[in-house]
Amino acid sequence: MQYPSAWLQGASRGEAIACELRLQIINETIKPGEIISENRIAADFGSSRSPVRDALKALSSEGLIRLERMGAVVLGLNLEDVNELYDVRYLIESFVQHRLAEGDHEALFVQLDRTIDKMKLAVKHGDYVDFAYQDFMFHEMIVMQAQHQRMIHLWNSIRQIVMTVILITTEKGFQTGEERMNWVADKHYKILNGLRSQDAEVIRRAVDDYFKDSAQTLSRTLP
Repeated sequence: MQYPSAWLQGASRGEAIACELRLQIINETIKPGEIISENRIAADFGSSRSPVRDALKALSSEGLIRLERMGAVVLGLNLEDVNELYDVRYLIESFVQHRLAEGDHEALFVQLDRTIDKMKLAVKHGDYVDFAYQDFMFHEMIVMQAQHQRMIHLWNSIRQIVMTVILITTEKGFQTGEERMNWVADKHYKILNGLRSQDAEVIRRAVDDYFKDSAQTLSRTLP
């Protein structure tokens, strides 16, 4: 598996290297405990060491590696780490969705509906990369719609890891067949219908149900 080139548009060289390394670390192509050096990474990516240093700093801030002199030790992302990540996602998404219980957000709801349609189309065409992208965008659109700057800042701090985890779990999910992935797409209607209700309690139950299902999926699909 490689990080999708389409997801790297506008990314700096350091960001692109970080994305590929992040995928390899979370997917355990690069295993916990392994030592990676600036020189080796620069050679692997045909890059100077400056963007490599930028990439390693980003991965260190996410807790995926521990920086050492001229390189890093891989810490990885175990299931407990991912569960904690999804705890943070739950806190963000439950907050922002509750915030959207008021106001007119019909334009967002139309976009979310179309995004689910795109997910189902991706299933039909066997395109796990587009499915993962649409899945991620569904949630990001909701976070951005709430216009809460501190929550957006918190979301951005986990954004790249979330995208990578979704990519990995989606690729493995596609191996289980269309029925399963159509079910994954359809469960987003729980969130959409909750938001459309503009009822705080209905929204809360929808978020709880969604993340309960997601936690079970994670435990089955990550290394």
